[in-house]
Amino acid sequence: MLFGTADVEALAANAPVMERLDTEPLVLPDAWVLQVTYEMPSTAREVLLPPALHPTDPPLVSWTFLRCASGPLGAFALAQLRIECRSGLRPRGFLVASVIDSVDARWGYGPRPGDVRLARQYDAVTGTVCVDGRTILDVGLRDPDPLGPHDIQYTASMHLARTPRGVRLVQVDPTFAVQRAERGRPHLSAFDAVAWGDARILPVHPVSASIAIAEVTLPKLRYLCRPDVWAFDGTEHL
Repeated sequence: MLFGTADVEALAANAPVMERLDTEPLVLPDAWVLQVTYEMPSTAREVLLPPALHPTDPPLVSWTFLRCASGPLGAFALAQLRIECRSGLRPRGFLVASVIDSVDARWGYGPRPGDVRLARQYDAVTGTVCVDGRTILDVGLRDPDPLGPHDIQYTASMHLARTPRGVRLVQVDPTFAVQRAERGRPHLSAFDAVAWGDARILPVHPVSASIAIAEVTLPKLRYLCRPDVWAFDGTEHL
């Protein structure tokens, strides 16, 4: 079995602080969700993940955009970069970095401020991220085809954070009530790996791309995981 080999202390150097773990559910209505996945070289397989997580083979990187026009967090757009993986037997995504366009949204996992945009044309969907006036991501899909609401799935995320229990992987497993979904040909026009936190992230082959409108529910936090041991030994219930 493959395990991540990244140094936990180095990963935790910039981890956000979570002062509380007793969260309440949050519902985001009519959210736009764009997700694009690319394959990476085999050299990136173990080195980007902490020992608690198992890499996929081949290694995969995904970008997820979430745009909400209204709701309890107000209007905001968020872009996340994750490395696909498993925690125990379950598919997950390890959050490397995120960017948000609203300080009022108070998304709890340390996003950087930036200009995040999700645009829809008749033949394409594009997500862009600019930080300090520089484009660090331009990604999306072309030639969308309809999908059934139940034909699209999203994996839960593992977010490294400093918690009252110490440095932990916080499992965030939102649910998506999909109203409309489409898939298309992935495209990647610009990507700055260093700006996203790790120069070793190198997308080389497109895998999938989808766009959906959904009601997104962020549930109460249920699980933490020690980042230095595998999930069967390090999972903690809240």
